[in-house]
Amino acid sequence: MTKEKNLGGVQLDKSFGDRVISVITYVVYAIFAFVCVYPFYYIFINSISANNLSERGKVIFYPMEIHFQNYINVAKIPGLLDAAKISVLRTVIGTVLTVIVAGFLGYMFTRQTLWKRRFWYRFVVVTMYFNAGIIPWYLTMDKLGMTNNFWGYIFPTIVQPFYIILCKTFCESVPRELQDAGEIDGAGTLRIFFSIMLPVIKPILATIAIFAAVNQWNSFQDTLLLMTNTDKLNTLQYVLFQYINQANSLKALISSTTSSNQLAATLARAATATSVRMTVTVVVVLPVMMIYPFFQRFFTKGIMIGAVKG
Repeated sequence: MTKEKNLGGVQLDKSFGDRVISVITYVVYAIFAFVCVYPFYYIFINSISANNLSERGKVIFYPMEIHFQNYINVAKIPGLLDAAKISVLRTVIGTVLTVIVAGFLGYMFTRQTLWKRRFWYRFVVVTMYFNAGIIPWYLTMDKLGMTNNFWGYIFPTIVQPFYIILCKTFCESVPRELQDAGEIDGAGTLRIFFSIMLPVIKPILATIAIFAAVNQWNSFQDTLLLMTNTDKLNTLQYVLFQYINQANSLKALISSTTSSNQLAATLARAATATSVRMTVTVVVVLPVMMIYPFFQRFFTKGIMIGAVKG
């Protein structure tokens, strides 16, 4: 039997069974943490290891024959810098607009004075379950002039029903007296939202910002569909996607024209499909991983809103 102090300073006996449970808990969480972290570690060590070893699956727990040529090759991709600028712009602008619209509509759907409130709320929510498909979507975007247009990345993503539902649920948890006080002081709808509600609902807005930013940053299909006559609006993900396809084609060409020994020597000094995939994955994921810690303190509180009633 051992003794430990609790928060109140009272001596408590910790039994052998309690210590066993604590050890098991730490072991389980350590295994879970390893399972979560190892895939990122595996991708990184394969991106800086010898390409021929990475291609054959020899790099498992530690890097071998470390080099950074893969990252140098990625940095030399034509149009990469311009594509990165487009991705950053669409991510920043799209995220800000999505967050503001989701917050405002979520707030408005909680106001009893909104005309046909229930109808408009259901009208927005139903779009989560039904859509016309890619071809009607493309035809609509074409008629609206959103093809070969930067705003084609932004406007279709501004209204997101799921985000609006999250904001509405959060706004319903805010005391009504705050809004009543603003109305008594003569504040209008916009003033109440920006001066009173917006600071209060920051946790859910930060959560939505993470979701929206990741979606914008990772998207490349809209580039494939909408940007047909220009390369100036290509996103980083689309350019890297093309680079991966070229690496796969190069591997198939080398395999069909060289012997096994020559192939091994070639792969040792040239980029392979595996090394390209690993390097591109690191390049794409790293910015998101760097931004996430700044929003993490809001994330748990925001995402749990609505989980407990009463």
